[in-house]
Amino acid sequence: MTSPSAPPDLSKLRINRDVPSAPVRRAVGRNVAIGLVALVLVVVVLMIGRGRAVPVQTAVATPIAAGGEPGSAGVGVTANGYVVARTRASVAAKLPGRIADLRVSEGSYLKRGEVIARLENDDYRAQLAQADAALLTSRADLSEARAARDVAAKEAERLRAMRAGSPDLVAEEEYDAAASRAAQAAARAQAAEARIQAAVASQSFARANLENTIIRAPFTGTVLRKEAEIGEVVAPSVGGGLTRGAVVTMADLTTLEVEVDVNEAYIARVTKAQPAKITLDAYPDTSFRGEVRQVVPTADRQRATVQVKVSIVDRDPRILPEMGARVDFLADTAGAVGLARAGPLRFRVPAAAVREVGGETVVWLVRDGKLESRAVQGGPVSGGFREIRSGLAGGELLLVGGVEEPRAGMRVKPQ
Repeated sequence: MTSPSAPPDLSKLRINRDVPSAPVRRAVGRNVAIGLVALVLVVVVLMIGRGRAVPVQTAVATPIAAGGEPGSAGVGVTANGYVVARTRASVAAKLPGRIADLRVSEGSYLKRGEVIARLENDDYRAQLAQADAALLTSRADLSEARAARDVAAKEAERLRAMRAGSPDLVAEEEYDAAASRAAQAAARAQAAEARIQAAVASQSFARANLENTIIRAPFTGTVLRKEAEIGEVVAPSVGGGLTRGAVVTMADLTTLEVEVDVNEAYIARVTKAQPAKITLDAYPDTSFRGEVRQVVPTADRQRATVQVKVSIVDRDPRILPEMGARVDFLADTAGAVGLARAGPLRFRVPAAAVREVGGETVVWLVRDGKLESRAVQGGPVSGGFREIRSGLAGGELLLVGGVEEPRAGMRVKPQ
């Protein structure tokens, strides 16, 4: 009898889930290695970034009166504005009408009285011809009335003489009738003379209207802009629709000056005839001499500024109306020396160099390639510059731009 066979060993078929397979182990190791390499690269980049200097824009703290020999001029106040012409006009027609002829363009130089444009004027010519004819008729009527007056006067005088010599030859009624006719003839002659004056006035009015259809230059100057073209309807005042007002805009370029708005906190430092330096935005490397012509005697309460008009001493054809300009009002260095004796010097720095941090006004100094904060007492802003009343000694290199959030010790490279 055969014995039953032994049961199969199933333990070898069990899966051990606690021990990962070889491919999984290799993948996990590879990912860990990649992560470590990436972490090392990030650390290296951060270390390099911390060690690299950030390029920044800087400016030097400049005293309000720049150094020099006593009596020399330095910058006191700076303000921004525009070039304008004192003599400037938008030339319009005195009568409504359609432009028939336009004789100028931008840049045309005109002398006073020269023709700019002409309106269609056939109706005004007809009115002048009618006025001329009425005047001729009135003069003829006056001649006739004067002749009748003279005849009536002679007749009345003749009858008066006859009656004076012999009262029986001329009846009193006949003499009175002759005298009345003479008086009426004289009155008709006076009326004719009055009509002559009215006809002359009508003729002058018609001639003036015809002349007003010709638009002339009101002063010697240059055409800056054409406001209308041939065929367009113009009128003394713009009423909307297709009607235009001005025909051209012109200015006398010999009267160019710069108008700037000075912060009212600094207006006491600006006086009439004070020298100034003018720098145009179009030519930043060139400056022109100027002189204060007028300090307007009123302030703008909303902007807290006072307008100052500065004459341009150095005439230059490159200077054009409406150009942006910066004016540096020059101060006497001797005055700055006296101020230094009375207290610390004041400085003008770009407004961007001054920041508010935690309710405190600070500037960032660049020293040995690193940033350092300095608390200062700041004044008002004028012309893109701000006055520093205390906290600086002069000559410091200040951070102006290039770093949004500066911090102490940050490495920077002045440009």
